[in-house]
Amino acid sequence: MRLKSVEQILKGQPASDLVRILAYQPEYFGEHFATCLQEALRGESEWSVGERELFASFTSSRLQCRY
Repeated sequence: MRLKSVEQILKGQPASDLVRILAYQPEYFGEHFATCLQEALRGESEWSVGERELFASFTSSRLQCRY
């Protein structure tokens, strides 16, 4: 049901795998994963937010997945 809501927000576009993971039973996994993800990309670090985003997008491209 939540995935349908997400796809409606995306205006009929299919949801990415990451969005599907976050929407599926968020009380068990999605909320915790989102918190860890937010901390990894936005928490304190020697690297800037932009550098971390660049690392994530580069890794995604090497793994041939959409980011």
